Amino acid sequence: MKSMVKVGIIILGFLAVTSFLVPAVVQAAEPIKIGVIYPLTGGAAAEGRELRAGAELALDIANKVYPNISMNMAKNTGIKSLGGAPIELIFKDHEGNPTLGADLAKKLILDDKVVGILGCYHSAVTKTVSAVCEQYGVPMINDSSTSPALTKQGFKWFWRTTPHDVTFTKDLFEFLKGLTEGKAKGVKAVKKADIDDLASACEKTEWGSNVSLVIEEMAKTYGFKVKKSILYAAKSTDLSSEVGSLKAVKPDAMLFASYTSDAILMIKTLKAQKAQAKIIWGQNAGFEAPEFRDTLREDIVGVLTRTVFLPKVAQVKKVAGEVNALYKERTGRDFSGASARAFTGLQTWVEVLEKAGSTKPADIQKACNTIQIPGDQLIVPWSGIKFATTGEDIGQNELGTGMIGQYQKDKDGNIVLEIAYPFDVASANLIYPLKGF
Repeated sequence: MKSMVKVGIIILGFLAVTSFLVPAVVQAAEPIKIGVIYPLTGGAAAEGRELRAGAELALDIANKVYPNISMNMAKNTGIKSLGGAPIELIFKDHEGNPTLGADLAKKLILDDKVVGILGCYHSAVTKTVSAVCEQYGVPMINDSSTSPALTKQGFKWFWRTTPHDVTFTKDLFEFLKGLTEGKAKGVKAVKKADIDDLASACEKTEWGSNVSLVIEEMAKTYGFKVKKSILYAAKSTDLSSEVGSLKAVKPDAMLFASYTSDAILMIKTLKAQKAQAKIIWGQNAGFEAPEFRDTLREDIVGVLTRTVFLPKVAQVKKVAGEVNALYKERTGRDFSGASARAFTGLQTWVEVLEKAGSTKPADIQKACNTIQIPGDQLIVPWSGIKFATTGEDIGQNELGTGMIGQYQKDKDGNIVLEIAYPFDVASANLIYPLKGF
């Protein structure tokens, strides 16, 4: 009996000792759910794929440690201030439909219990989704919609990282002005009379309609003439009459706001009708989608597009090069403007959650309104991210800037985007005038 007692004491003693040696099981932090609403099917599916790929890479870097990436987000597993809680993205496809987008936002908020929303690319969809977020007091960070009206609503739960179309269109007119001043690389000063007459064709949803208005307003400010403004349906299957109308006014520059399918159709129609213009410029979107370049190839040499990221940036900005290399390893292509903006949008969510140290809406709201992310943390060539809390553009990032790229053929015959503007970082001689079709 005594021996049994001794054995019992020994076992208890062993358990007591080993309880100090074996760590207690740590309860894993609950994932932080963020709803992501993008066009994953339909006419803008190409852009949707880019957006999703950019957000997914940011997710991976946020949830794991990447010691070779010069970015705070890459140093922690999950959100450090929330016990290492990982981010979980719940993707939804709005198909370019504003009503569907609003319904998806409600489902994410009420059923999936997300702490916030990222999206939505189409400005018309972002408009309805942001209204839902405002109704429920749920934070929304917009990474990729550029209608200026979105940050003029006075919403308290909406923040936008990307510059909007006023910034991008101003870049266009600064570019045109610079052409007349001899600032473009490899081009002598151009007479203003040679590029004075403009014509625009924009898809007629929230985004394109606003671009058209901004072009007309900015043209007056800079002293250019808009000879023709056309609004067309993005899902058009025939743009012959629109191109005919553009040709009829004989513009020096043709300006477009188009999604992928209509951007491709527009260029094909311009070629079929042998349209002539010294400059063709697109407001990003379809003009920078991989399918645009892969489908049209040599036909877009000399075409300009506004953007927030060009592969050449990766050669001069360390963190951009590091992350772009990882993106290219995974997707087989460089970042585009869409994927770079999606990456930056989710990165902003990570930084906001770190600062908030909470998933409560009020704490996230406070973090968004006070955060300042330095430019050296971003892959895009911005001064940083800081959201306006007063003025007309509530929730707009005040530190974002745009770029203009030009499609050119490199020495290996590949169609690449060279930096055309800002002029001081131009990466190749500008092709001017465009040879036409």
